[in-house]
Amino acid sequence: MSADAPLRVHLVRHGKIESHRGDMPLIDEGLRQAEAFGQRLNEELVIEEVVSFLYAPTRRARETTETIYNALRTTSGYTDSRQTQLLAPVEHCALRNPDIYVAGSRIELVSTPEAVAEQLPETSLSPQELARLPFLHGFWGDPDRIGYWVNHPNPPGEDADTVARRLLTFAVSLLDLPRGQPGRYICVTHSPV
Repeated sequence: MSADAPLRVHLVRHGKIESHRGDMPLIDEGLRQAEAFGQRLNEELVIEEVVSFLYAPTRRARETTETIYNALRTTSGYTDSRQTQLLAPVEHCALRNPDIYVAGSRIELVSTPEAVAEQLPETSLSPQELARLPFLHGFWGDPDRIGYWVNHPNPPGEDADTVARRLLTFAVSLLDLPRGQPGRYICVTHSPV
């Protein structure tokens, strides 16, 4: 194969979850979504392709990745006949949610003050105090929470442009790797990313 073999990067949102109250598992529909994606992906693989599976450091991203990986491994012998290599899933911090900071701690943007309070040290802010912080108050009150974060002029941490730059920098860095065989990266992440 050529030293310039093709490289494909797929950014995939995790499967459906019940809520964003915390690091929730996939619901049955989310597992079916991931399995269907893995089966569709199997039709796109090329001869001697090396497929890497990376996921954001959350349960829902890991479960989505593992389901896609297993669906590819069990789909009708296509990968065997094409000599495709599937690498085991690995957590990767570049795929994380936006870095948002509250009371000196990095938090995941979740759907309730209580869920944020669970992420903070016990000596930190109560759910009631969190609900009064301007950014979080606006985030929880907006029907389009991700849109609120994307359009916010000064979120307490990474804005949408910074997250996009992080992902693009990560994806471009994959070109540094030797490319003697076609490569594909399945990167499971979150809706803000």
